[in-house]
Amino acid sequence: MTTTAPLLDVAHLTLTIGTAGRRVVDDVSFQVFPGEIVGIVGESGSGKTLAARAVMGFVPPAVRLAGGSIRFEGRDVMAMSGKELRAMRGAKVGMVFQEPMTSLNPSMLIGRQLDEGLALHRGLDAPARRALILDMLERVGIRDPEGALDAYPHQFSGGMRQRIMLASVMLLKPALLLADEPTTALDAVVQRDVMELMVELTQANDTAVLLISHDLGMVARYCSRIVVMCRGEVVEQGTAEDILARPRHPYTRKLLAAMPQRLPARFLPQGETPIVAVRDLVVDYPGRQGFFRRSAPKRALHGISIAVQPGEVVAVVGGSGSGKTTLGQSIAGLVKPAGGEILFNGKPIAKSDTAYWDYRLNCQMVFQDPYSSLDPRMTIRQLVGEPLRLVEDMDASARQARIAEVLAEVGLSDGFAERFPHELSGGQRQRVAIARAIVRRPSFVIADEPVSALDVTVRAQVLALFDELQKKHGFSCLFISHDLGVVEQVADRVVVMQDGRIVEEGPRDAIFDAPRHPYTRKLLSAVPGLEATGDGGVRLFWRLGEGEATAPA
Repeated sequence: MTTTAPLLDVAHLTLTIGTAGRRVVDDVSFQVFPGEIVGIVGESGSGKTLAARAVMGFVPPAVRLAGGSIRFEGRDVMAMSGKELRAMRGAKVGMVFQEPMTSLNPSMLIGRQLDEGLALHRGLDAPARRALILDMLERVGIRDPEGALDAYPHQFSGGMRQRIMLASVMLLKPALLLADEPTTALDAVVQRDVMELMVELTQANDTAVLLISHDLGMVARYCSRIVVMCRGEVVEQGTAEDILARPRHPYTRKLLAAMPQRLPARFLPQGETPIVAVRDLVVDYPGRQGFFRRSAPKRALHGISIAVQPGEVVAVVGGSGSGKTTLGQSIAGLVKPAGGEILFNGKPIAKSDTAYWDYRLNCQMVFQDPYSSLDPRMTIRQLVGEPLRLVEDMDASARQARIAEVLAEVGLSDGFAERFPHELSGGQRQRVAIARAIVRRPSFVIADEPVSALDVTVRAQVLALFDELQKKHGFSCLFISHDLGVVEQVADRVVVMQDGRIVEEGPRDAIFDAPRHPYTRKLLSAVPGLEATGDGGVRLFWRLGEGEATAPA
Protein backbone atom coordinates (compact mmCIF):
# COMPACT_ATOMS: atom_id res chain seq x y z
CA MET A 1 0.00 0.00 0.00
CA THR A 2 1.34 3.42 -0.93
CA THR A 3 -0.66 5.42 1.64
CA THR A 4 -2.69 4.92 4.79
CA ALA A 5 -5.67 6.71 3.25
CA PRO A 6 -8.03 4.33 1.39
CA LEU A 7 -8.76 5.01 -2.25
CA LEU A 8 -12.29 3.59 -1.79
CA ASP A 9 -14.06 3.59 1.56
CA VAL A 10 -17.47 1.89 1.72
CA ALA A 11 -18.97 2.38 5.19
CA HIS A 12 -22.20 0.78 6.46
CA LEU A 13 -23.72 0.76 2.96
CA THR A 14 -27.38 -0.28 2.98
CA LEU A 15 -29.43 -0.59 -0.20
CA THR A 16 -33.13 -1.45 -0.26
CA ILE A 17 -35.56 -2.44 -2.99
CA GLY A 18 -39.32 -2.18 -3.36
CA THR A 19 -41.91 -0.36 -1.28
CA ALA A 20 -41.34 -2.76 1.61
CA GLY A 21 -37.71 -1.69 1.76
CA ARG A 22 -36.19 -5.16 1.57
CA ARG A 23 -32.46 -4.92 2.23
CA VAL A 24 -30.38 -6.31 -0.64
CA VAL A 25 -27.13 -4.83 0.70
CA ASP A 26 -27.09 -4.60 4.49
CA ASP A 27 -24.54 -2.57 6.49
CA VAL A 28 -21.61 -3.41 4.18
CA SER A 29 -18.19 -1.93 4.94
CA PHE A 30 -14.83 -2.47 3.23
CA GLN A 31 -11.87 -0.46 1.95
CA VAL A 32 -9.57 -0.61 -1.07
CA PHE A 33 -6.14 1.03 -0.98
CA PRO A 34 -4.16 2.30 -4.00
CA GLY A 35 -2.47 -0.48 -5.95
CA GLU A 36 -4.29 -3.21 -3.98
CA ILE A 37 -6.35 -6.10 -5.36
CA VAL A 38 -9.35 -6.94 -3.16
CA GLY A 39 -11.71 -9.82 -3.92
CA ILE A 40 -15.42 -9.99 -3.10
CA VAL A 41 -16.77 -13.54 -3.06
CA GLY A 42 -20.17 -15.07 -2.37
CA GLU A 43 -23.03 -16.94 -3.96
CA SER A 44 -25.39 -15.50 -6.57
CA GLY A 45 -27.71 -13.06 -4.83
CA SER A 46 -25.21 -12.22 -2.09
CA GLY A 47 -25.17 -8.56 -3.16
CA LYS A 48 -21.52 -8.42 -4.23
CA THR A 49 -22.20 -7.06 -7.74
CA LEU A 50 -24.78 -4.55 -6.49
CA ALA A 51 -22.37 -3.21 -3.87
CA ALA A 52 -19.65 -2.82 -6.52
CA ARG A 53 -21.95 -1.11 -9.01
CA ALA A 54 -23.04 1.32 -6.32
CA VAL A 55 -19.47 2.65 -6.33
CA MET A 56 -20.12 4.02 -9.84
CA GLY A 57 -23.74 4.94 -9.19
CA PHE A 58 -24.90 2.13 -11.46
CA VAL A 59 -27.65 0.75 -9.21
CA PRO A 60 -31.08 0.14 -10.82
CA PRO A 61 -33.76 2.85 -10.37
CA ALA A 62 -35.76 0.65 -7.98
CA VAL A 63 -32.80 0.37 -5.59
CA ARG A 64 -32.57 3.08 -2.94
CA LEU A 65 -29.74 4.13 -0.65
CA ALA A 66 -31.05 3.60 2.88
CA GLY A 67 -27.86 4.30 4.79
CA GLY A 68 -24.10 4.45 4.81
CA SER A 69 -21.65 6.12 2.46
CA ILE A 70 -19.28 5.48 -0.43
CA ARG A 71 -16.21 7.69 -0.54
CA PHE A 72 -13.81 7.64 -3.49
CA GLU A 73 -10.61 9.66 -3.12
CA GLY A 74 -12.26 11.27 -0.09
CA ARG A 75 -15.38 12.41 -1.98
CA ASP A 76 -18.89 11.18 -1.27
CA VAL A 77 -20.05 9.36 -4.41
CA MET A 78 -23.70 9.43 -3.36
CA ALA A 79 -23.62 13.23 -3.13
CA MET A 80 -22.14 13.70 -6.62
CA SER A 81 -24.19 15.34 -9.36
CA GLY A 82 -24.82 13.59 -12.66
CA LYS A 83 -22.06 15.64 -14.29
CA GLU A 84 -19.58 14.73 -11.56
CA LEU A 85 -20.48 11.03 -11.84
CA ARG A 86 -19.89 11.10 -15.60
CA ALA A 87 -16.50 12.72 -15.06
CA MET A 88 -15.58 10.00 -12.52
CA ARG A 89 -16.80 7.02 -14.56
CA GLY A 90 -14.15 5.80 -16.94
CA ALA A 91 -11.60 8.49 -16.10
CA LYS A 92 -11.25 7.61 -12.41
CA VAL A 93 -13.20 4.37 -11.98
CA GLY A 94 -13.42 1.77 -14.75
CA MET A 95 -15.47 -1.40 -14.90
CA VAL A 96 -14.98 -4.70 -16.74
CA PHE A 97 -18.23 -6.63 -16.98
CA GLN A 98 -18.83 -10.38 -16.91
CA GLU A 99 -19.92 -10.73 -20.53
CA PRO A 100 -18.10 -8.36 -22.91
CA MET A 101 -20.54 -9.09 -25.75
CA THR A 102 -23.29 -7.32 -23.79
CA SER A 103 -21.07 -4.37 -22.80
CA LEU A 104 -19.53 -3.81 -26.24
CA ASN A 105 -21.91 -2.22 -28.74
CA PRO A 106 -22.48 -4.85 -31.47
CA SER A 107 -23.31 -2.19 -34.08
CA MET A 108 -20.16 -0.10 -33.56
CA LEU A 109 -16.64 -0.71 -34.83
CA ILE A 110 -14.07 -1.55 -32.17
CA GLY A 111 -12.01 1.52 -33.04
CA ARG A 112 -14.93 3.87 -32.48
CA GLN A 113 -15.81 2.26 -29.15
CA LEU A 114 -12.24 2.56 -27.88
CA ASP A 115 -12.06 6.16 -29.07
CA GLU A 116 -15.17 7.29 -27.18
CA GLY A 117 -13.67 7.39 -23.71
CA LEU A 118 -10.45 9.08 -24.81
CA ALA A 119 -12.35 11.75 -26.71
CA LEU A 120 -14.63 12.42 -23.76
CA HIS A 121 -12.11 12.43 -20.91
CA ARG A 122 -8.65 13.17 -22.32
CA GLY A 123 -9.19 15.91 -24.89
CA LEU A 124 -6.54 14.55 -27.26
CA ASP A 125 -6.64 15.03 -31.02
CA ALA A 126 -7.59 12.13 -33.31
CA PRO A 127 -4.03 11.06 -34.32
CA ALA A 128 -2.89 10.98 -30.68
CA ARG A 129 -5.95 8.96 -29.66
CA ARG A 130 -5.38 6.50 -32.50
CA ALA A 131 -1.74 6.01 -31.52
CA LEU A 132 -2.74 5.28 -27.90
CA ILE A 133 -5.44 2.82 -29.00
CA LEU A 134 -3.10 0.90 -31.32
CA ASP A 135 -0.46 0.71 -28.59
CA MET A 136 -2.98 -0.59 -26.04
CA LEU A 137 -4.42 -3.18 -28.45
CA GLU A 138 -0.91 -4.45 -29.06
CA ARG A 139 -0.26 -4.62 -25.31
CA VAL A 140 -3.40 -6.71 -24.69
CA GLY A 141 -2.35 -9.21 -27.34
CA ILE A 142 -4.50 -8.34 -30.36
CA ARG A 143 -2.54 -9.70 -33.33
CA ASP A 144 -3.68 -7.12 -35.88
CA PRO A 145 -4.43 -3.83 -34.06
CA GLU A 146 -5.01 -1.90 -37.30
CA GLY A 147 -7.48 -4.50 -38.55
CA ALA A 148 -9.23 -4.65 -35.17
CA LEU A 149 -10.16 -0.98 -35.39
CA ASP A 150 -12.41 -1.74 -38.37
CA ALA A 151 -13.92 -4.95 -36.95
CA TYR A 152 -17.07 -5.59 -34.93
CA PRO A 153 -17.22 -7.37 -31.53
CA HIS A 154 -18.83 -10.53 -32.95
CA GLN A 155 -15.75 -11.12 -35.10
CA PHE A 156 -13.65 -11.93 -32.03
CA SER A 157 -13.63 -14.85 -29.61
CA GLY A 158 -14.77 -14.43 -26.00
CA GLY A 159 -11.20 -14.10 -24.77
CA MET A 160 -10.33 -11.50 -27.39
CA ARG A 161 -13.50 -9.52 -26.59
CA GLN A 162 -12.54 -9.49 -22.92
CA ARG A 163 -9.07 -8.22 -23.88
CA ILE A 164 -10.66 -5.43 -25.93
CA MET A 165 -12.98 -4.55 -23.03
CA LEU A 166 -9.97 -4.41 -20.71
CA ALA A 167 -8.13 -2.22 -23.23
CA SER A 168 -11.04 0.23 -23.41
CA VAL A 169 -11.03 0.61 -19.62
CA MET A 170 -7.26 0.79 -19.10
CA LEU A 171 -6.78 3.35 -21.89
CA LEU A 172 -8.02 5.98 -19.43
CA LYS A 173 -5.67 4.79 -16.65
CA PRO A 174 -8.32 4.73 -13.91
CA ALA A 175 -7.33 4.77 -10.25
CA LEU A 176 -9.82 1.96 -9.48
CA LEU A 177 -10.89 -0.97 -11.65
CA LEU A 178 -14.07 -2.89 -10.85
CA ALA A 179 -13.85 -6.37 -12.42
CA ASP A 180 -17.16 -8.24 -12.26
CA GLU A 181 -16.60 -11.95 -13.00
CA PRO A 182 -14.15 -11.05 -15.80
CA THR A 183 -13.18 -14.65 -16.67
CA THR A 184 -16.28 -16.76 -15.92
CA ALA A 185 -16.92 -17.95 -19.48
CA LEU A 186 -13.27 -18.36 -20.50
CA ASP A 187 -11.18 -21.52 -20.67
CA ALA A 188 -8.25 -22.11 -18.32
CA VAL A 189 -5.46 -20.74 -20.53
CA VAL A 190 -7.38 -17.66 -21.70
CA GLN A 191 -8.53 -17.06 -18.11
CA ARG A 192 -4.94 -16.99 -16.90
CA ASP A 193 -3.84 -14.76 -19.79
CA VAL A 194 -6.64 -12.23 -19.14
CA MET A 195 -5.95 -12.12 -15.40
CA GLU A 196 -2.18 -11.78 -15.88
CA LEU A 197 -2.80 -9.02 -18.41
CA MET A 198 -5.14 -7.21 -16.01
CA VAL A 199 -2.62 -7.43 -13.19
CA GLU A 200 0.18 -6.22 -15.46
CA LEU A 201 -1.80 -3.20 -16.69
CA THR A 202 -3.02 -2.23 -13.24
CA GLN A 203 0.45 -2.52 -11.69
CA ALA A 204 1.92 -0.34 -14.43
CA ASN A 205 -0.59 2.42 -13.58
CA ASP A 206 -0.79 1.72 -9.80
CA THR A 207 -4.49 0.97 -10.30
CA ALA A 208 -6.43 -0.68 -7.47
CA VAL A 209 -8.73 -3.57 -8.35
CA LEU A 210 -12.01 -4.72 -6.80
CA LEU A 211 -12.45 -8.25 -8.16
CA ILE A 212 -15.92 -9.79 -7.92
CA SER A 213 -15.85 -13.53 -8.49
CA HIS A 214 -17.11 -16.93 -7.39
CA ASP A 215 -13.85 -18.56 -8.52
CA LEU A 216 -12.10 -18.97 -5.17
CA GLY A 217 -8.92 -20.34 -6.77
CA MET A 218 -8.49 -17.24 -8.89
CA VAL A 219 -9.29 -14.93 -5.96
CA ALA A 220 -6.75 -16.77 -3.81
CA ARG A 221 -4.13 -16.42 -6.56
CA TYR A 222 -4.46 -12.70 -7.26
CA CYS A 223 -6.03 -10.94 -4.24
CA SER A 224 -4.28 -9.66 -1.14
CA ARG A 225 -7.52 -9.33 0.82
CA ILE A 226 -10.92 -11.05 0.55
CA VAL A 227 -14.41 -9.86 1.50
CA VAL A 228 -16.99 -12.64 1.94
CA MET A 229 -20.65 -11.69 1.40
CA CYS A 230 -23.81 -13.68 2.16
CA ARG A 231 -27.38 -12.44 1.66
CA GLY A 232 -26.30 -8.82 1.41
CA GLU A 233 -24.04 -8.84 4.45
CA VAL A 234 -20.28 -9.02 4.93
CA VAL A 235 -19.78 -12.10 7.10
CA GLU A 236 -15.98 -12.13 7.06
CA GLN A 237 -13.04 -10.21 5.63
CA GLY A 238 -9.29 -10.30 6.02
CA THR A 239 -6.10 -11.22 4.23
CA ALA A 240 -6.41 -13.92 1.58
CA GLU A 241 -4.04 -16.16 3.52
CA ASP A 242 -6.08 -15.96 6.74
CA ILE A 243 -9.48 -16.36 5.07
CA LEU A 244 -8.40 -19.46 3.14
CA ALA A 245 -6.31 -21.15 5.83
CA ARG A 246 -8.36 -20.21 8.89
CA PRO A 247 -11.97 -19.39 7.92
CA ARG A 248 -13.98 -18.33 10.96
CA HIS A 249 -17.53 -17.95 9.67
CA PRO A 250 -19.59 -21.09 8.85
CA TYR A 251 -20.58 -19.60 5.47
CA THR A 252 -16.92 -19.14 4.47
CA ARG A 253 -16.21 -22.74 5.46
CA LYS A 254 -19.24 -23.79 3.40
CA LEU A 255 -17.88 -22.00 0.32
CA LEU A 256 -14.46 -23.58 0.70
CA ALA A 257 -15.93 -27.04 1.29
CA ALA A 258 -17.88 -26.73 -1.98
CA MET A 259 -14.71 -26.61 -4.09
CA PRO A 260 -14.36 -29.66 -6.39
CA GLN A 261 -12.18 -32.43 -5.01
CA ARG A 262 -10.73 -35.50 -6.70
CA LEU A 263 -12.64 -38.67 -5.76
CA PRO A 264 -11.16 -42.19 -5.79
CA ALA A 265 -11.04 -43.73 -9.27
CA ARG A 266 -13.93 -46.07 -10.06
CA PHE A 267 -13.53 -49.60 -11.32
CA LEU A 268 -15.38 -50.11 -14.62
CA PRO A 269 -15.67 -53.41 -16.54
CA GLN A 270 -13.37 -53.60 -19.54
CA GLY A 271 -13.92 -55.15 -22.96
CA GLU A 272 -17.61 -54.35 -23.31
CA THR A 273 -19.12 -52.91 -26.49
CA PRO A 274 -19.04 -49.09 -26.25
CA ILE A 275 -22.39 -47.36 -25.83
CA VAL A 276 -21.27 -44.70 -28.32
CA ALA A 277 -18.22 -44.77 -30.58
CA VAL A 278 -17.07 -42.16 -33.06
CA ARG A 279 -14.71 -43.09 -35.89
CA ASP A 280 -12.78 -40.55 -37.96
CA LEU A 281 -15.42 -37.83 -37.47
CA VAL A 282 -14.98 -34.76 -39.67
CA VAL A 283 -17.06 -31.59 -39.37
CA ASP A 284 -16.79 -28.61 -41.71
CA TYR A 285 -18.50 -25.27 -41.20
CA PRO A 286 -19.39 -23.38 -44.40
CA GLY A 287 -17.42 -20.27 -45.22
CA ARG A 288 -18.80 -16.78 -44.83
CA GLN A 289 -20.77 -15.43 -47.77
CA GLY A 290 -19.32 -12.23 -49.19
CA PHE A 291 -20.65 -9.93 -51.93
CA PHE A 292 -19.10 -11.93 -54.76
CA ARG A 293 -17.92 -15.24 -53.29
CA ARG A 294 -18.00 -17.45 -50.23
CA SER A 295 -14.85 -17.92 -48.19
CA ALA A 296 -13.38 -21.40 -47.78
CA PRO A 297 -15.10 -23.71 -45.27
CA LYS A 298 -13.51 -24.12 -41.86
CA ARG A 299 -12.75 -27.62 -40.60
CA ALA A 300 -13.82 -27.87 -36.95
CA LEU A 301 -13.07 -31.57 -36.37
CA HIS A 302 -10.20 -33.42 -38.04
CA GLY A 303 -10.93 -37.15 -37.98
CA ILE A 304 -11.93 -37.56 -34.31
CA SER A 305 -12.22 -41.08 -32.87
CA ILE A 306 -13.56 -41.68 -29.37
CA ALA A 307 -15.49 -44.39 -27.51
CA VAL A 308 -17.59 -44.24 -24.32
CA GLN A 309 -18.06 -47.45 -22.34
CA PRO A 310 -21.27 -48.39 -20.47
CA GLY A 311 -21.52 -46.39 -17.25
CA GLU A 312 -18.39 -44.37 -18.02
CA VAL A 313 -17.97 -40.60 -17.67
CA VAL A 314 -15.60 -39.28 -20.33
CA ALA A 315 -14.63 -35.63 -19.96
CA VAL A 316 -13.62 -33.56 -22.98
CA VAL A 317 -11.43 -30.56 -22.18
CA GLY A 318 -9.70 -27.95 -24.28
CA GLY A 319 -9.59 -24.25 -25.03
CA SER A 320 -12.29 -22.21 -26.74
CA GLY A 321 -12.46 -23.23 -30.40
CA SER A 322 -10.93 -26.66 -29.77
CA GLY A 323 -14.02 -28.39 -31.14
CA LYS A 324 -15.30 -30.02 -27.95
CA THR A 325 -18.83 -28.58 -28.19
CA THR A 326 -18.96 -29.37 -31.92
CA LEU A 327 -18.07 -32.97 -31.06
CA GLY A 328 -20.92 -33.18 -28.56
CA GLN A 329 -23.42 -31.61 -30.92
CA SER A 330 -22.36 -33.95 -33.74
CA ILE A 331 -22.89 -37.01 -31.54
CA ALA A 332 -26.29 -35.62 -30.52
CA GLY A 333 -27.29 -35.21 -34.17
CA LEU A 334 -27.40 -31.40 -34.02
CA VAL A 335 -24.48 -30.90 -36.41
CA LYS A 336 -24.12 -32.85 -39.66
CA PRO A 337 -20.67 -34.47 -40.07
CA ALA A 338 -18.79 -34.21 -43.35
CA GLY A 339 -17.19 -37.61 -42.81
CA GLY A 340 -16.72 -40.50 -40.44
CA GLU A 341 -19.36 -42.52 -38.61
CA ILE A 342 -21.10 -42.76 -35.24
CA LEU A 343 -21.89 -46.16 -33.73
CA PHE A 344 -24.51 -46.86 -31.05
CA ASN A 345 -24.13 -50.17 -29.21
CA GLY A 346 -21.68 -51.23 -31.90
CA LYS A 347 -23.99 -50.50 -34.86
CA PRO A 348 -23.48 -47.65 -37.35
CA ILE A 349 -26.37 -45.22 -37.39
CA ALA A 350 -27.86 -43.40 -40.35
CA LYS A 351 -31.12 -41.49 -40.73
CA SER A 352 -32.39 -44.15 -43.10
CA ASP A 353 -31.70 -46.88 -40.54
CA THR A 354 -34.20 -48.02 -37.89
CA ALA A 355 -31.35 -47.92 -35.34
CA TYR A 356 -31.18 -44.14 -35.75
CA TRP A 357 -34.51 -43.58 -33.99
CA ASP A 358 -33.48 -45.76 -31.06
CA TYR A 359 -30.18 -43.87 -30.85
CA ARG A 360 -31.82 -40.42 -30.87
CA LEU A 361 -34.21 -41.43 -28.08
CA ASN A 362 -31.36 -42.81 -25.98
CA CYS A 363 -28.99 -39.86 -26.51
CA GLN A 364 -29.94 -36.73 -24.55
CA MET A 365 -28.15 -33.42 -24.01
CA VAL A 366 -27.81 -30.96 -21.12
CA PHE A 367 -26.85 -27.53 -22.47
CA GLN A 368 -24.61 -24.89 -20.93
CA ASP A 369 -27.33 -22.28 -20.52
CA PRO A 370 -30.60 -23.88 -19.35
CA TYR A 371 -32.52 -20.62 -19.70
CA SER A 372 -32.01 -20.54 -23.47
CA SER A 373 -32.73 -24.25 -23.87
CA LEU A 374 -36.00 -24.26 -21.89
CA ASP A 375 -39.11 -22.88 -23.62
CA PRO A 376 -40.17 -19.86 -21.50
CA ARG A 377 -43.84 -20.42 -22.43
CA MET A 378 -43.99 -23.91 -20.95
CA THR A 379 -44.33 -24.91 -17.29
CA ILE A 380 -41.76 -27.15 -15.64
CA ARG A 381 -44.23 -30.03 -15.78
CA GLN A 382 -44.67 -29.57 -19.53
CA LEU A 383 -40.94 -29.20 -20.16
CA VAL A 384 -39.98 -32.34 -18.25
CA GLY A 385 -42.90 -34.33 -19.64
CA GLU A 386 -42.40 -33.40 -23.29
CA PRO A 387 -39.86 -36.19 -24.06
CA LEU A 388 -42.34 -38.75 -22.69
CA ARG A 389 -44.71 -38.15 -25.59
CA LEU A 390 -42.49 -40.43 -27.65
CA VAL A 391 -42.65 -43.29 -25.14
CA GLU A 392 -45.03 -45.97 -26.36
CA ASP A 393 -47.54 -47.59 -24.01
CA MET A 394 -47.31 -44.81 -21.40
CA ASP A 395 -50.68 -43.32 -20.49
CA ALA A 396 -51.31 -39.91 -18.93
CA SER A 397 -51.24 -41.13 -15.33
CA ALA A 398 -47.97 -42.99 -15.89
CA ARG A 399 -46.45 -39.86 -17.46
CA GLN A 400 -47.47 -37.69 -14.51
CA ALA A 401 -46.03 -40.26 -12.10
CA ARG A 402 -42.73 -40.31 -14.01
CA ILE A 403 -42.57 -36.49 -14.03
CA ALA A 404 -43.14 -36.34 -10.27
CA GLU A 405 -40.53 -39.08 -9.75
CA VAL A 406 -37.87 -37.32 -11.81
CA LEU A 407 -38.53 -33.90 -10.23
CA ALA A 408 -38.09 -35.51 -6.83
CA GLU A 409 -34.85 -37.12 -8.02
CA VAL A 410 -33.38 -33.75 -8.97
CA GLY A 411 -34.50 -32.17 -5.69
CA LEU A 412 -37.51 -30.17 -6.87
CA SER A 413 -40.81 -30.47 -4.98
CA ASP A 414 -44.26 -30.67 -6.55
CA GLY A 415 -44.62 -26.93 -6.03
CA PHE A 416 -42.15 -26.31 -8.87
CA ALA A 417 -44.15 -28.24 -11.46
CA GLU A 418 -46.46 -25.36 -12.41
CA ARG A 419 -43.79 -22.67 -12.44
CA PHE A 420 -42.16 -21.20 -15.53
CA PRO A 421 -38.37 -21.11 -16.15
CA HIS A 422 -38.08 -17.39 -15.31
CA GLU A 423 -39.43 -18.11 -11.83
CA LEU A 424 -36.48 -20.37 -10.98
CA SER A 425 -32.88 -19.64 -10.03
CA GLY A 426 -29.98 -20.68 -12.28
CA GLY A 427 -29.31 -23.80 -10.23
CA GLN A 428 -32.98 -24.80 -10.25
CA ARG A 429 -33.18 -24.32 -14.03
CA GLN A 430 -30.15 -26.57 -14.45
CA ARG A 431 -31.90 -29.21 -12.34
CA VAL A 432 -34.89 -28.97 -14.70
CA ALA A 433 -32.58 -29.38 -17.70
CA ILE A 434 -31.08 -32.51 -16.12
CA ALA A 435 -34.55 -33.86 -15.30
CA ARG A 436 -35.63 -33.29 -18.89
CA ALA A 437 -32.56 -35.16 -20.16
CA ILE A 438 -33.00 -38.25 -17.93
CA VAL A 439 -36.80 -38.53 -17.84
CA ARG A 440 -36.77 -41.14 -20.64
CA ARG A 441 -34.04 -43.10 -18.84
CA PRO A 442 -31.49 -42.68 -21.69
CA SER A 443 -28.34 -44.76 -21.90
CA PHE A 444 -26.15 -41.82 -22.98
CA VAL A 445 -26.11 -38.17 -21.83
CA ILE A 446 -24.02 -35.31 -23.25
CA ALA A 447 -23.42 -32.56 -20.69
CA ASP A 448 -22.03 -29.40 -22.32
CA GLU A 449 -20.56 -27.07 -19.66
CA PRO A 450 -23.49 -27.85 -17.32
CA VAL A 451 -22.10 -25.95 -14.30
CA SER A 452 -19.91 -23.20 -15.80
CA ALA A 453 -22.38 -20.40 -15.00
CA LEU A 454 -23.15 -21.53 -11.43
CA ASP A 455 -21.58 -20.32 -8.20
CA VAL A 456 -19.52 -22.68 -6.06
CA THR A 457 -22.20 -24.04 -3.71
CA VAL A 458 -24.85 -24.51 -6.41
CA ARG A 459 -22.20 -26.10 -8.63
CA ALA A 460 -21.35 -28.56 -5.85
CA GLN A 461 -25.05 -29.42 -5.44
CA VAL A 462 -25.56 -29.99 -9.17
CA LEU A 463 -22.40 -32.11 -9.46
CA ALA A 464 -23.46 -34.23 -6.48
CA LEU A 465 -26.91 -34.63 -8.04
CA PHE A 466 -25.42 -35.58 -11.40
CA ASP A 467 -23.15 -38.18 -9.76
CA GLU A 468 -26.06 -39.65 -7.79
CA LEU A 469 -28.28 -39.91 -10.87
CA GLN A 470 -25.48 -41.39 -12.99
CA LYS A 471 -24.86 -44.11 -10.40
CA LYS A 472 -28.59 -44.77 -9.94
CA HIS A 473 -29.54 -45.03 -13.62
CA GLY A 474 -26.18 -46.13 -15.02
CA PHE A 475 -26.13 -43.87 -18.08
CA SER A 476 -22.84 -43.12 -19.83
CA CYS A 477 -21.82 -39.49 -20.12
CA LEU A 478 -19.73 -37.25 -22.35
CA PHE A 479 -18.91 -34.35 -20.01
CA ILE A 480 -17.67 -31.23 -21.82
CA SER A 481 -16.02 -28.61 -19.62
CA HIS A 482 -13.21 -26.08 -19.36
CA ASP A 483 -13.25 -26.25 -15.54
CA LEU A 484 -10.40 -28.61 -14.68
CA GLY A 485 -11.45 -28.84 -11.03
CA VAL A 486 -14.89 -30.12 -12.03
CA VAL A 487 -13.36 -32.57 -14.52
CA GLU A 488 -11.00 -33.86 -11.85
CA GLN A 489 -14.01 -34.65 -9.66
CA VAL A 490 -16.42 -36.26 -12.14
CA ALA A 491 -14.37 -37.93 -14.88
CA ASP A 492 -13.30 -41.56 -15.28
CA ARG A 493 -11.36 -40.75 -18.44
CA VAL A 494 -10.20 -37.46 -19.97
CA VAL A 495 -9.88 -36.48 -23.64
CA VAL A 496 -7.85 -33.34 -24.41
CA MET A 497 -8.66 -31.47 -27.62
CA GLN A 498 -6.80 -28.73 -29.45
CA ASP A 499 -7.70 -27.17 -32.81
CA GLY A 500 -10.21 -29.91 -33.66
CA ARG A 501 -7.89 -32.80 -32.84
CA ILE A 502 -7.41 -35.11 -29.88
CA VAL A 503 -3.89 -34.53 -28.56
CA GLU A 504 -4.07 -36.79 -25.49
CA GLU A 505 -6.47 -39.12 -23.72
CA GLY A 506 -6.33 -41.54 -20.84
CA PRO A 507 -7.53 -42.29 -17.29
CA ARG A 508 -8.21 -39.19 -15.21
CA ASP A 509 -5.38 -39.78 -12.73
CA ALA A 510 -2.85 -40.37 -15.51
CA ILE A 511 -3.83 -37.17 -17.34
CA PHE A 512 -3.79 -34.99 -14.21
CA ASP A 513 -0.70 -36.47 -12.55
CA ALA A 514 1.50 -37.33 -15.53
CA PRO A 515 0.39 -35.45 -18.66
CA ARG A 516 2.51 -36.10 -21.73
CA HIS A 517 1.44 -33.57 -24.35
CA PRO A 518 2.68 -29.96 -24.03
CA TYR A 519 -0.84 -28.57 -24.50
CA THR A 520 -2.19 -30.74 -21.67
CA ARG A 521 0.62 -29.49 -19.46
CA LYS A 522 -0.21 -25.92 -20.46
CA LEU A 523 -3.87 -26.40 -19.51
CA LEU A 524 -3.06 -27.96 -16.15
CA SER A 525 -0.48 -25.33 -15.25
CA ALA A 526 -2.75 -22.40 -16.18
CA VAL A 527 -5.10 -22.26 -13.19
CA PRO A 528 -4.40 -23.07 -9.53
CA GLY A 529 -6.53 -25.36 -7.43
CA LEU A 530 -7.55 -25.38 -3.78
CA GLU A 531 -6.82 -28.39 -1.60
CA ALA A 532 -8.58 -29.01 1.73
CA THR A 533 -6.20 -28.94 4.71
CA GLY A 534 -8.45 -30.94 7.04
CA ASP A 535 -9.24 -28.14 9.51
CA GLY A 536 -11.86 -26.30 7.48
CA GLY A 537 -9.33 -24.35 5.47
CA VAL A 538 -7.73 -24.80 2.06
CA ARG A 539 -4.35 -24.17 0.52
CA LEU A 540 -3.48 -22.99 -2.96
CA PHE A 541 -1.62 -25.47 -5.16
CA TRP A 542 -0.60 -25.78 -8.79
CA ARG A 543 -1.36 -29.06 -10.53
CA LEU A 544 1.95 -28.76 -12.34
CA GLY A 545 3.20 -25.88 -10.26
CA GLU A 546 3.38 -22.24 -11.29
CA GLY A 547 6.03 -23.66 -13.51
CA GLU A 548 6.35 -27.41 -13.29
CA ALA A 549 5.88 -28.39 -9.63
CA THR A 550 4.17 -31.67 -8.78
CA ALA A 551 0.52 -32.19 -7.95
CA PRO A 552 -0.47 -32.38 -4.27
CA ALA A 553 -0.28 -35.67 -2.44
